[in-house]
Formats: sequence, structure tokens, C-alpha cells
Amino acid sequence: MPNFDFNNKQFSTKKNSSGGQANEETVFTYQQDGDLVTADYAGGGIRHGKIIARLKDDSLDMLYQCLTDDGQLKAGKALAIISFDDTGKMVLSPVSQALNK
Repeated sequence: MPNFDFNNKQFSTKKNSSGGQANEETVFTYQQDGDLVTADYAGGGIRHGKIIARLKDDSLDMLYQCLTDDGQLKAGKALAIISFDDTGKMVLSPVSQALNK
């Protein structure tokens, strides 16, 4: 398994699904304990959100929940592939986007 370190890493959304609430103003701050990866997120229409994920090989199997600025409760599941860009920054790509590369 590749050695990924999510501790204190911050991510923002570059592209979201059509119904997704997170956007480029949403900041995700991650923590990791072995294969357990968690995150808090807020901004860009999200008042507060949480992610709990399982790291397996080069992917994150995630459950998320949030409260939006307009009072909606949202929850869901996502699978992301982990890669690195040309500058060495970690990138999380939803499986549907990763398959279309």
C-alpha cells in the first residue's frame, strides 16, 4: 500500500457533481490514524461538515454529512482515487472523474 499522510492536509473542491454543495470556497481539513481518515469541512455554502473514510490502497471510501448555510442536512457516500499532480500535491478524484481521465 502506498504511504499516504492525510494529517493536517487541507483540500478544496475543484469540481463537484451537479447536485453537490461544496465548491472552491469549501475547505476540508483531514486527519489520519492508520486506515482511518477523517475530515471537517466548511465554507462555500457549508456551515459544518464531517467525513469518515477508510483508506484502502490508493482510494478513500468515504461517508459524509453536513449542514448547509440554508439549513439543509445532507449526507452521502463517495469513493475517491488518490494521486499526485505535477507539483507533488495530493489530489482526490471521485471515481467517476478518475475513470474519465
